[in-house]
Amino acid sequence: MGKRSPLTTSQWAPRVTGETRRSGDTQPAAPSGGRTTATQWVARAALPVALALWLLSLRHVNLNAMTDLGLLQVLPVLFWVALGLLAAGFCVALSDRRTRGGWFAAYVIGLIAILHATPALLYPTLRYGWAWKHVAVVDAMIRNGGSVPGAPQLDVYDQWPGFFHLNALVVQATGLESSLGYAVWAPPVNNVLLLAPLLLIYRAVTTDRRLVWGAVWIFYSCSWVGQDYFAPQAFAFLLFVTLIALVTGQLRAAAEQPPGSRARAWPVGRYLAVVLIMAVIVCSHPLTPLMMVSALVALSLPRRNRRVLLPVLGAGALLTLVWDATVARPFVSANLSEFVGALLKPDSNVVSGLAALGTAAPGQVVVSWVDRGLSAAVFLLAALAFVMRRWTRRTGMALLVLAPMPVLIANSYGGEMIFRAYLFALPAAAFLISALLFEFRRRPRLRVLLVAPLLLVMLGGLLFGYYGKESANQFTKDEVAATHFVTATTPPGSLIVSLTSDVPGLEMNYDRHPRIQLNEQEFAVRQRLVNDPIEGMEPFIDGATVREPAYIVLSRAQAAECYLNGTLPADTMRRMDTAMANTPGFVKVFGNQDAVVYRYQNPDAKEAP
Repeated sequence: MGKRSPLTTSQWAPRVTGETRRSGDTQPAAPSGGRTTATQWVARAALPVALALWLLSLRHVNLNAMTDLGLLQVLPVLFWVALGLLAAGFCVALSDRRTRGGWFAAYVIGLIAILHATPALLYPTLRYGWAWKHVAVVDAMIRNGGSVPGAPQLDVYDQWPGFFHLNALVVQATGLESSLGYAVWAPPVNNVLLLAPLLLIYRAVTTDRRLVWGAVWIFYSCSWVGQDYFAPQAFAFLLFVTLIALVTGQLRAAAEQPPGSRARAWPVGRYLAVVLIMAVIVCSHPLTPLMMVSALVALSLPRRNRRVLLPVLGAGALLTLVWDATVARPFVSANLSEFVGALLKPDSNVVSGLAALGTAAPGQVVVSWVDRGLSAAVFLLAALAFVMRRWTRRTGMALLVLAPMPVLIANSYGGEMIFRAYLFALPAAAFLISALLFEFRRRPRLRVLLVAPLLLVMLGGLLFGYYGKESANQFTKDEVAATHFVTATTPPGSLIVSLTSDVPGLEMNYDRHPRIQLNEQEFAVRQRLVNDPIEGMEPFIDGATVREPAYIVLSRAQAAECYLNGTLPADTMRRMDTAMANTPGFVKVFGNQDAVVYRYQNPDAKEAP
């Protein structure tokens, strides 16, 4: 095996050569020349063949056939062959100590392409309703000079505007019409950008290329949460991983200093860069600063780390407190009681984000259990590494795995905290798993090939979580056309009613139209809607007038969401369509294969003066 970083020694001051070694644990560097072996030919051929098969597999994918399992049930056999061949080729490359780092990087980028570029290549429009919402916020900030006024449901973006201001600057500097054009490619780009800081973190702990690249592969194979789309969380998570990379790198540099050295804990330029990264995190996302402070606290627990960590921790905590007490004070004040209540009921924060298995579509029951199984397996394997690979206990990786737990206990974050905690723990957990699976002295090829089935299982679990809900995440051009009709051509002041949030771009021109989302209403309201769609909508649309009518948008993705998550019965949208088509006052004003829009005006409602 390759050299261990001083981070693995029990003292920061390096001893002997500043490295901890085991007999027979060295891994010779790859030779610069020599005859190419059969193993090398296999590793080099598998990558281009896998990518070619992947591209060929995307030619004939029937997106209209997606139901319970999303893309999983419509991707052809050739796609799975390509993914399996890529994984096998990576394992072959990993078994050969002469494989150069460039080949490992190419395999990882190929994996990112297959996993994260597939939806972008298949779908005719931007994927995921929240991504459309963030595009609308960027557009609103450009129109309103950097803010989103007059929208209570969007005011949180005024208080953490960093991501949106950056994208508004990009749109204005490039002359693009909106961020919609490049938001489509956010998932593959965000994942490629994560590669550099992940490598820095892992190389600060070990110089063994097998452990480093194995950890990188495991990270991408287990990152099923899907927080890589066009969103502040993806941006802030990238900065968070970069911050941890700089901190672990500085810990290694400090450990390599001779005993009694009076060198600065941080070079001034590097420390200022760290502070700048933390400032951008703090102004871009409400959750990530808490995860950042928690991770820095965890890394500062060993006394040997404190000289490096305390200046960073102090700056990060101060920036977070100042921001939350000033710019974000309205949001913090309005939600303080919820925060306190969550502290008193930590068990609800752990389970609140899990799917209601009894009401979900049959395929979603499978997806939910696979997600849970993969997450549990990641933490179990990381725990086994902590027990069986004793040197990992001195790396700080175990501390980073546990760092999100206090934040998980403190708040539910709208039911998503358990997923976010998994995301922030995953980079460190992936390294521990790599140490467990790929640290061996004898028969490396046999050992790597024996581990290959586990890597394939990880990829399969990822695809269930990442692709399993695509029937609701994907939007057609017909759905986009319906939304454009409602947001761009209807009278200002008109009420827009949707069944769920899965309507692409409904927040565009939000300042012209109030909006109601029916599946977010109280249980009694939703029950009344199920019993009688017209009666259920009546309290919201009763005030619609000729000048300011109500527009009800029904679409394919909304029906898919109702079917998948069971918040409303699967036939709710069909029954609403039938009821409005047969009720006076409702007029169908737009319709195509995937969407329909009804206008309603109450003849008894009085016009505003």
